[in-house]
Amino acid sequence: MKPWLSQHRQAFRLVLSRMWSTPLATLMMLGALGVSLSLPAGLYVVLDNVAKLAGSIESDPQISLFLTLDASPDIIRDIDQRLRNHPGIKNYRFVGRATAWAELQQSAGLEELAGGLEKNPLPDAYIVHADHNDPAMVDQLRKELQQWRGVELAQLDAAWVKRLYALLQIGRQAVLILAGLLGLALLAVIGNTIRLQILTQREEIEVSQLIGATDAFIRRPFLYAGVLYGVGGGMAAWLILYCALSLFNLSIDELARLYASDFRLHMPDIRVSLILIGTAALLGWTGSYWAVNRYLARINDRLR
Repeated sequence: MKPWLSQHRQAFRLVLSRMWSTPLATLMMLGALGVSLSLPAGLYVVLDNVAKLAGSIESDPQISLFLTLDASPDIIRDIDQRLRNHPGIKNYRFVGRATAWAELQQSAGLEELAGGLEKNPLPDAYIVHADHNDPAMVDQLRKELQQWRGVELAQLDAAWVKRLYALLQIGRQAVLILAGLLGLALLAVIGNTIRLQILTQREEIEVSQLIGATDAFIRRPFLYAGVLYGVGGGMAAWLILYCALSLFNLSIDELARLYASDFRLHMPDIRVSLILIGTAALLGWTGSYWAVNRYLARINDRLR
């Protein structure tokens, strides 16, 4: 066990010394990785903040609950009680048929038309606000209310919710596609960097093989280099993201004050930050593993 740990410690120190000996190249590599990783991470942060802002907007999805014209006072009281006790309803209000008819006359100038009618054609109604913004859950609530006794029509007024969630869903898909494309690009960049390092140390590697070094022994320092590049790139991306959001918040604060809001773009939590750095480390390991294995395969074929 101790020789195994000693070999890993030796490989790790060797990689650190090589990076320290070429500081400019190392910083340029980490900067390139950081910029590439910060693009999808930044889009994710913006979408996440917009989704949280949308969830805090007071304009909840509204369901207009029109009752049947022959709904009795007992039926109306029963509906009122069920609305009051329903866990999926944030608040509601009753609009009597007389009140609705008076408001319609005033807003639309239908006094002459109303005078020609023998009775008020409008039903009693409830304006119901759901306790959540998810379109599927709101529509499920509408279908449930539609089945209640005394309800003629449950109409959902949540087009803005559907549009917003559709845009957010498109944005999330765009982030995934961009992250995938940049991930492939990072694999190529790290793999090419490791390949160049292998070529500069080709004679050392061949001598090591001649004296009995295993593929795992030769591969180990390059894998550490890939992981360190990935971790460093992930941390650089986090730093770039922090600086960018800080600059954006300077402008957002001015706009938010005009609307008496405290909205700000917030950095991702520790879980998302660890996922970012961990993903970068995995990309670094994968790119270096691919580059080293290709080189070792060519050498082994040549030695056979």
